[in-house]
Amino acid sequence: MLSESASPSNAHLPLVDHFDSWRTDLRERIRTRVTEFMADRCADTLEECGVDTAGEMLLEFVSGGKCLRSTFMYLGWLCAAPPDNSALSASASLELVHAFALLQDDVMDDSPSRRGRPAAHVQLADWHAARGLAGSSRRFGESAAVLLGDLCLIWAERLLRESGLGADQLDRAWPRYDAMRTELAAGQFMDLALDIRKSPTLESVLRMARMKSGNYTVRRPLEIGAAMAGCDTAMLTRIGQYGLAVGEAFQLRDDILGTFGSPAETGKPTSGDLLERKATSVMVAAQQMAGPSIRDQFDELINSEHLDDADLERWRRLILATGAVQRIEGLIAQRVQSAQEALDGSGIAETTRAALLEMASICTCRVA
Repeated sequence: MLSESASPSNAHLPLVDHFDSWRTDLRERIRTRVTEFMADRCADTLEECGVDTAGEMLLEFVSGGKCLRSTFMYLGWLCAAPPDNSALSASASLELVHAFALLQDDVMDDSPSRRGRPAAHVQLADWHAARGLAGSSRRFGESAAVLLGDLCLIWAERLLRESGLGADQLDRAWPRYDAMRTELAAGQFMDLALDIRKSPTLESVLRMARMKSGNYTVRRPLEIGAAMAGCDTAMLTRIGQYGLAVGEAFQLRDDILGTFGSPAETGKPTSGDLLERKATSVMVAAQQMAGPSIRDQFDELINSEHLDDADLERWRRLILATGAVQRIEGLIAQRVQSAQEALDGSGIAETTRAALLEMASICTCRVA
């Protein structure tokens, strides 16, 4: 670990030549903090809830992931303050916000799997069915998963409050923390309302993606960490500009992967966005750029009651033929460039600035 070889003043700083090691170390420390915190909560709250698998399932669920949001929050802290265990604990709280979002998103999308395992609502439905309990197993699984998500959201705030940071530091965080949660919910509403059959504009899709994913993944976590650390207004503005650009690029990459990626890349079934007929940036751009013949085929596929593997492959070929993927790749590149420019002259220390550039690459290229 970096802390063993670095000087005390630089312990757990994102050293340029050892960024991968630093990130791995940070991720393990975040996961350990979350697991320890959740083990106590699950033992206190879920042992007697009547669902004997709930606590174990939730602990397994929060133990995975790439810790992108918590890493960005901690990097926000490092923009103006030295490494700090309390700040790391505070950053770890975002992993529970993310668990909440994933649990409920899988229910809304009716996703069968997450991170290579059955989704939580599927596991809970199977638990219900195996015991022959009354009522719909599907409905039980969905309801129980939503409740587990609610607990994660509640416990996320508790972990932040109990992180060890001072009241004045937390007071600077709450406005942006509340904005992040509000934007996430509002973005989900927008996602529900967007209908690919109504040919939404690319601008409306990008606005939804910004609220639902981009701000929540990059911009707000960075701003929360930076505000807690006492960054001045000028630096916070630059950090926000970087976060906005990288967050949008992150979601644009996610849209490409949602159509062309593998389960190993997305953690979800292949072609999930096509099966769900989601109005993603790739889908909408393809509709806008398609000629009459391809547009007619899009309409046929969108309105088809069942899509087999051949249909999905044909749909992907049609999207590629429109040039939509190249257009979205161009938008990603523009936003990465904007993020780099936002950091120039920001006053952020070189080690942290280099780490932010590395994270921009990770988010837009999706390196594990």
